[in-house]
Amino acid sequence: MVPVQYNLRNLVVRKATTVATALGLGLVVFIFSSVLMLSNGIKRTLGRSAAEDVAVVIRKGSDAELASGIEDASVNIVLASKELAEKDGAPKGVGEVVVVVLLDKLGTTGFSNVQVRGVADRSVAFRPTMKIVEGRAAAPGTDEVIVGRAIAGRFKGVKLGESFELKKNRPATVVGVFEDGGSSYESEVWADVNLVRTAFGREGGVSSVRVRLESPSKFDAFKASIESNRQLDLEAVRETTYYEKQSEGMANFINALGILIAVFFSVGAMIGAMITMHASIANRQREIGTLRALGFSKLSILGSFLIESVALALIGGAVGALASLLMGMVRFSMMNWATFSEVVFTFEPTPLIILSSLIVAGVMGLFGGFFPALRAARMSPILAMRG
Repeated sequence: MVPVQYNLRNLVVRKATTVATALGLGLVVFIFSSVLMLSNGIKRTLGRSAAEDVAVVIRKGSDAELASGIEDASVNIVLASKELAEKDGAPKGVGEVVVVVLLDKLGTTGFSNVQVRGVADRSVAFRPTMKIVEGRAAAPGTDEVIVGRAIAGRFKGVKLGESFELKKNRPATVVGVFEDGGSSYESEVWADVNLVRTAFGREGGVSSVRVRLESPSKFDAFKASIESNRQLDLEAVRETTYYEKQSEGMANFINALGILIAVFFSVGAMIGAMITMHASIANRQREIGTLRALGFSKLSILGSFLIESVALALIGGAVGALASLLMGMVRFSMMNWATFSEVVFTFEPTPLIILSSLIVAGVMGLFGGFFPALRAARMSPILAMRG
């Protein structure tokens, strides 16, 4: 086997071509890794909103809270279910109203939908991870609201101390900013449930009911009791399942689009690697002939140049993967197709994503270097030394 030092030395000697090819391959890895990080960020952001022992009750046939409607009488029946229990003083469940409002975006022209959640006093107690980080909680029965950290300052009037129109001629004043561990709730505005009901004509009902079960194992019994009551016409889903479905469409779209772009770039990067290796072989014919004359087999030559190509790709891949980690500082907002409102996401890396990106780089190097390596292995040692 040809010593690996020989290949590494050649990469160092040919600095310009090595850097150019490595950067091309690194760009592909950067795109691929960033896409996977964003997809993971979407799933985690929505997934952080979910708890294993919480179920969401919505109207049958509704795929999201926004399209659902439940009468107050039905809410009382749901909350009376024997599978529910109070934990640490938190209520068994809460009924909430969900609507969207169109607001001016700051820093760019145009508008975007923001989800508004009409909540009661016990809604905050129901979510122990939620906490006010600036200002104070909104006073019940007033036009005061609190906003999630992710959208605070991203829309006109959605900032501590400012106000915006919840509905025409219904101004709402921001008195607090809250966070919830980076969940999708941080992309919402929370207002008093009666204020939202009155402003949007939703009196006498809510969009959804969230309930806390005695244990996750009680879900099947709770689901059966709710869905067997034909008068209710409601369905129950685990909160984890609910948010998985919410993220599915966006995550799949990002993955498909990003991977398609990465594939096109990868073809160009592999062609670049192939050209680099062909040029390298053309300039090293005598070296190849000498190696053959010293007794190295065709297979050894083939393996040697494949190692060189893969090493070049892994160098570029490492650069691209490390660069993609910087995307973790970027906050990215896009429309949630399930709720038709804007949600802020982050790029969230994992060791598996970085490893997958390096594997992709290695595969590109393998395919890009195969034909040049095959050409080197097939060279006649006599003709190569004459060249």
